[in-house]
Amino acid sequence: MQGVSVQQLAERMKFKCFTPCVDMSKRMIVSSEINRPALELAGYFEHFAEERIQIIGMVEYSYLESLEDEVRTERYRKLLGFNVPCVIMCRDYEPDEEVLRIAGERGIPILGSPDATSNVAAEAIYFLTGKLAPCISIHGVLVDIYGEGVLIMGESGIGKSEAALELIRRGHRLVTDDVVEIRKINNNTLIGTSPDITRYFIELRGIGIIDVKTLFGVECVKEQQTIDLVIKLEDWKKDKEYDRLGLEEEYAEILGNNIVCHSIPIRPGRNLAVICEAAAANHRQKKMGYNAAKELYRRVENNLRNGNSTEI
Repeated sequence: MQGVSVQQLAERMKFKCFTPCVDMSKRMIVSSEINRPALELAGYFEHFAEERIQIIGMVEYSYLESLEDEVRTERYRKLLGFNVPCVIMCRDYEPDEEVLRIAGERGIPILGSPDATSNVAAEAIYFLTGKLAPCISIHGVLVDIYGEGVLIMGESGIGKSEAALELIRRGHRLVTDDVVEIRKINNNTLIGTSPDITRYFIELRGIGIIDVKTLFGVECVKEQQTIDLVIKLEDWKKDKEYDRLGLEEEYAEILGNNIVCHSIPIRPGRNLAVICEAAAANHRQKKMGYNAAKELYRRVENNLRNGNSTEI
């Protein structure tokens, strides 16, 4: 099962570890949701989400401090009796020695943070959602063009990397070449990134591997990017009808999400970088409420309504 170790979470969020005797690298988190065990600390453990990280905030800590020592220890013992990934104490609260002893016996990490509970919860959810999201790897190039994540796809050797290189020279940013790792953050968002081993490298046939970050500078690369548009490059086919107006959107399905897709026929002399730039700018314009194809259609309808003949 895909998971994130408690050690990864602790290192990312700079948590203090109260239980150094516990190996956090072997404690796995499999849910991006968190749980504040208010009812559980009151003794109600029905429907307890033990697969989630447990966060102790001001309300929970104040309630526990109001209990007698024996009752408080018993509540902690029952909470830690479940196979929870870890317990996080917020606002610089610290567990007592008896709780640390129980946690050490159970092998459950107790972590601490000086931040407010809501901040800890929000950052933990954001981090875990990205790490635990469904993920696939596809062949393509991902570039940030005018803030739009453009995924360029097509058969090997058709010119994806060359188009990406020209886009970089025109001031846009490379996310990944050849292999794109795509994670589904939610029903509206796909995030693309690069495998660590090939990050910021581009393969150019006849030249070899180039390091974009070293060659063009850090302003020309980006670690991750939402995928807003797909451009499929394909060889020109004389008998195939290509969309010339763009009144109806076409979509590519990735991990169940539909992403606007343009199929671009390749012929000698076509500047792929300029076409990708225009597609990204046009897509951004559509999101802002203006559709050039619909505007042209409206003008034609007005001309016909006024008795003028128009040919396109």
